[in-house]
Amino acid sequence: MCRHLAYLGSPVPLAELLFEAPHALARQAWAPQDMRGGGTINADGFGVAWYPGGDADPVRYRSAAPLWSDAALPALAAHTVAGGVLAAVRSATVGMPVVETAAAPFAEGPWLFSHNGVVRGWPDSVAGPAARLPVRDLLTLDAPTDAALLWALVRDRLRSGVPAARALAETVVEVSAAAPGSRLNLLLTDGRQIVASTAGHALSVRTGPASVLVSSEPLDPGPAWRAVPDGSLLVATPSGLDITVLGRS
Repeated sequence: MCRHLAYLGSPVPLAELLFEAPHALARQAWAPQDMRGGGTINADGFGVAWYPGGDADPVRYRSAAPLWSDAALPALAAHTVAGGVLAAVRSATVGMPVVETAAAPFAEGPWLFSHNGVVRGWPDSVAGPAARLPVRDLLTLDAPTDAALLWALVRDRLRSGVPAARALAETVVEVSAAAPGSRLNLLLTDGRQIVASTAGHALSVRTGPASVLVSSEPLDPGPAWRAVPDGSLLVATPSGLDITVLGRS
């Protein structure tokens, strides 16, 4: 599988999320605690994106190498401060390419997206959902992977004006019906809200006075973390959190 996180709130150094916390994303890359049978480490690439402020689109940094092998990243992360971040480390599904463009976050405009899980029966199982996408979107997928297709499905709904929470939920329901048994923990943000699904994998959330942090695994042993139940849709902002049953209208 993969590990991912998203943060919104007062600006913090990227290093706090990636390296400095006791169970930061770098540690989750090589010593994850809850992979649920989906591999043992997350060494097939990583990505981090952050919002530089104002109305600017996010800045993205991705690699096909393990996060811990990037000699430039610690200094970059220590000197980059942001109030909105999405980052992920990748454990590639067998048969899918290990390339930079396959690493989350996927991006368009203000949107950032990540997938933790696997689509069962790929690619035949999701030929139906894929067929409703514009041909150009299929020809320009970031990579021939299940995560890139999931992003295309979510993005297509966002482009049509569907609200983020509904776009994510509808995609999970659609793909779950086409590919039963899939693990579909999706993570989406536009720098103002975080939307996430839990479908077959773990997710935790920590809220503060003016911040929210969503992560595959808690970054520290503090009591503020709460597990998000499987089969949930989470919508969070720095000032509010809503967790509902996934697929409930």
